[in-house]
Amino acid sequence: MQKPVNYSEAIASKYPEQIVIAIAKDAKGQYNPITLGWTMVASGSPPMMAISVGKTRWSLEAIRSARQFVIAFPSEQQADQALLFGTKSGRDTDKLAEANAATQPAQAIDGVLLADAVANFECELVGEMDAGDHVIFLGQVVQAHLNEKPRNRLYTVGTGYKMRGIPRE
Repeated sequence: MQKPVNYSEAIASKYPEQIVIAIAKDAKGQYNPITLGWTMVASGSPPMMAISVGKTRWSLEAIRSARQFVIAFPSEQQADQALLFGTKSGRDTDKLAEANAATQPAQAIDGVLLADAVANFECELVGEMDAGDHVIFLGQVVQAHLNEKPRNRLYTVGTGYKMRGIPRE
């Protein structure tokens, strides 16, 4: 039996929640990563993925301007990087340099991959939709990458930036 509660109480039951790191080249020519909790596979054929970015975030205009982005599935080894990418702004910080993140060039777009991630997806922007205080970006995957070493994917497991790896099955 379900009982009525306020939204904030019910939505807290979503954990564990997947996170991704999106990376787009900003107006300064710098690759700017942002950690996001709202993401989904939107289509299998053609392959498309969606991310939701807050309207106040530096990455919003970077994605709009670049019209392409990388979506990385972070590994549990990247918990500190994911925290930094999600709490600092690219307006005044080179987050990849500050996090000492290992990167490699993307193959199909002007972007970088996170070398320690479980997987990376190079996306070309195909559309966006206003979603209240966020914008949903839809990207067509033009190249996918998988880490040569099996890694556990990083998830948010509770409020207050609690993260941990969850083993792949």
